[in-house]
Amino acid sequence: MTQLLAHLIGRDDEGQGLAEYALILALIAIVAIIALIFLGGQVSTILSTVGNSI
Repeated sequence: MTQLLAHLIGRDDEGQGLAEYALILALIAIVAIIALIFLGGQVSTILSTVGNSI
């Protein structure tokens, strides 16, 4: 019965939850890209050092 009332009122929690997950995923992607931009050179140097030592 509560589902019917929620449907009639137009309340859609699932769509809101999906939008929140999409925003969180976008924020994580932006942070990862910024981290790669700033730390990319250092990571490349470390990986080169490890690769050369092997």
